[in-house]
Amino acid sequence: MPNRLASETSPYLQQHADNPVDWYPWGEEALRLAAEQDRPILLSIGYSACHWCHVMAHESFEDPAVAEVMNTLFVNIKVDREERPDLDQIYQSAHYMLTQRNGGWPLTMFLTPSQLPFFGGTYFPKAPRYNLPGFPDLMRRVAEFYHANRDEIEQQNTSLVDALERNVLRQANPGELNAAPLDSLSRDLAHTFDAKYGGFGDAPKFPHPAELDFCLAQGFLKRDEKLLHIARFTLERMAAGGIYDQLGGGFCRYSVDRYWAIPHFEKMLYDNGPLLKLYSDWYALDKNPRAADVVAQTAGWVIREMQAPHGGYYSSLDADSEHEEGKFYVWHTEEVRRLLSEPEQAVALPYFGFDQPPNFEEKHWNPIIAKPLADAAMESGVDAGQARALVASAQAKLFAAREQRIRPGRDEKILVSWNALMIKGMTRAARVFGRDDWLASARASAAFIRETLYADGRLTATFKDGKAHLNAYLDDYAFLLDALLELLQADFRADDLEWASELAETLLEQFEDRDGGGFYFTSHDHEALIHRPKTVHDNAMASGNGRAIVALQRLGHLTGEQRYLAAAERALRVFYTTAVRSATGLASVLSGLAEYLAPPRIIVLTGPVETQRQWQADLAQTYGARQLVVALSPEAKNLPPAIAKPQHERVNAWVCQGVSCLPPIDTREALLAVLQKS
Repeated sequence: MPNRLASETSPYLQQHADNPVDWYPWGEEALRLAAEQDRPILLSIGYSACHWCHVMAHESFEDPAVAEVMNTLFVNIKVDREERPDLDQIYQSAHYMLTQRNGGWPLTMFLTPSQLPFFGGTYFPKAPRYNLPGFPDLMRRVAEFYHANRDEIEQQNTSLVDALERNVLRQANPGELNAAPLDSLSRDLAHTFDAKYGGFGDAPKFPHPAELDFCLAQGFLKRDEKLLHIARFTLERMAAGGIYDQLGGGFCRYSVDRYWAIPHFEKMLYDNGPLLKLYSDWYALDKNPRAADVVAQTAGWVIREMQAPHGGYYSSLDADSEHEEGKFYVWHTEEVRRLLSEPEQAVALPYFGFDQPPNFEEKHWNPIIAKPLADAAMESGVDAGQARALVASAQAKLFAAREQRIRPGRDEKILVSWNALMIKGMTRAARVFGRDDWLASARASAAFIRETLYADGRLTATFKDGKAHLNAYLDDYAFLLDALLELLQADFRADDLEWASELAETLLEQFEDRDGGGFYFTSHDHEALIHRPKTVHDNAMASGNGRAIVALQRLGHLTGEQRYLAAAERALRVFYTTAVRSATGLASVLSGLAEYLAPPRIIVLTGPVETQRQWQADLAQTYGARQLVVALSPEAKNLPPAIAKPQHERVNAWVCQGVSCLPPIDTREALLAVLQKS
């Protein structure tokens, strides 16, 4: 018999609907039952593309004997961390405080009926191994401890709640805000930069798009070649590695090694949106052809595999297929040789590394760019053009063969925050490369969100199977506002500006800590939980507070609305003291500080539409960190005074930064000259 998860919208929860475990979704029914029966709660948090979540499910949750222990001793609650990031943040923080170890997924926490955690871990095997206890024996000991040590648990819970509350930063009075934390973060990133292989630190290696974006922008604006090198070299090494799908496009979540060669194979929407934006920026800066290839392949993958017919973007692709991690992506060299002609083999085998010993689990090869194309061409006796054509034909053959394999599972829920990240990435790529089809893809997602997940000024967080539900979070509003600002630069529409202002109003009304400054992760009318976090550090995604600060400042300068600028400044003052102590992990917030200290440049184009588009394309294809460009058609009405510029027969550019504006500029050459000077 299916358990209570069968009717849930989350594919991750649905994967557990046939478990013998008597699972509940998070909600009143499960919490009430735990209180009535005085049973502790076993809370399991994971997500659809998580490899070790699947391992624990196969070992334990599908085993009737293990399920019997769970059902006898606990009320069992299963949570999709992508639908309920509020719960995940709370209990990941609690796990760290209880164990002094980093968490992860699956997260396995044991709670009192009042939702307070008293013990936890991540993956537990069914039988003892990896220096971990067997899960059934662990559960018996935890249940016994719960019933025998109430006073100790109560004291621990009081301390835990106090510690969680101390983590919520309140407004300080740091005095004059200055660039010291920006310099500190620059030094920290230079110190942790892997000069040999790119990225930061050692294995496992994550892309860190917020930090790379900071390096690219600060390096460009400050003419800091060290920061520019960090960004360029890391983007180059990731694009050459196995973390990037060399055949189909798109990036996996992280690399298990220092060299970017072997990824954890799941592909997440939230990584690929910011990386599309970054590689487009890199191309705009350097016109690097590898950046162009990565953008084209990745945008193609997004439209081909991740966009639903209704326009929204799906969440992720699993790491596993046929119960094996990476099976869809890796190759036997003999299989590759059978598929390719001899001329293709001569270039493609050394280029992708297929002529080397297996790099994945002793038998298989995960493609990387193992040798520069020029070297592979020279060794095979062909010129560069022929080599590129041979690699392209080999790539097409391998991709076609791979398409016949059993595919990894796809999580088809639509998350507003992740869609917003991809809307921004696709829109930025469309602007840089002049691709109307990519812009149409981004607009289709935005339209779906507005029509299906937005009503009366409020967003819902997730959609699947015809159902939109869950109160939206800070990330949903901040990321979507940020994405709309990118759309306004690609194709200005007054209703998008109106929507952006509505989202900003909800941010201030429902999320701002009116006394302490900054923005809570959950809205003022959200379900009451044991803690209300105020996130500031970047993780795999930029922090909601960081993106809210940037987006509100940009919208404030664009519209002249001072309340948005004031809210952003209050948030900066909350986090500034933390940034002075340690800037690590605060790239998004510090990008907001950089734009507070030197406001973004606003460029408004007016005049004949066709000529405007030429100017707009020139500006999009030239990297300009921290600037907004909007092109206003003569028909644009009801504009805020800050951008309501007069229309003339010739194109005019109106350039403002903060409260300083230049006289109108009426030639493209003069505009580009002004921008190059500043």
